[in-house]
Amino acid sequence: MTAALRMLAYGMSADSIDEYVRIGESTSIECVKRFCQEVVEIFGPEYLRSPNAVDISRLLRKANQHGFPGMLGSLDCMYWEWKNCPTAYHGMYTVHVHRPTIVLEVVASYDLWIWHAFFGMPGFNNDINVLDASNLFANLREGRGPPADYTIMGNHYNMGYYLADGIYPK
Repeated sequence: MTAALRMLAYGMSADSIDEYVRIGESTSIECVKRFCQEVVEIFGPEYLRSPNAVDISRLLRKANQHGFPGMLGSLDCMYWEWKNCPTAYHGMYTVHVHRPTIVLEVVASYDLWIWHAFFGMPGFNNDINVLDASNLFANLREGRGPPADYTIMGNHYNMGYYLADGIYPK
């Protein structure tokens, strides 16, 4: 467990764990695999999934109570500095802040359930490039989405929307 947490939290390589925990590289890798499998097994059914029909209904009902009929969640991209970025990757992940960063696109609901997460690719990625590469809007581009029937100012809509800041295309 200690090996897995150190590797995930600090970005340590499997062979460097030997100096701290006194276990071999292959054992460290096996620890990380088992830890990740357990996280998915324990939290997957409730948290690591897309919303189902019951969830969509709950999200729409709660958003409507707060004056946002049809809203499925809040969408944003965050840029995290990658402190332990391998030197070989610095050029690919260094952006306008002149430090390696990783882009994370997230959709969160009112109760902070993060039901969509997408880590962007290397290169200069603004929010629009990340959205384009993400699978979040793949179904929406094809006209498929969670059923969300609502009316705003006399106009009827059948697809939900995501609350976002003002840089996204209309």
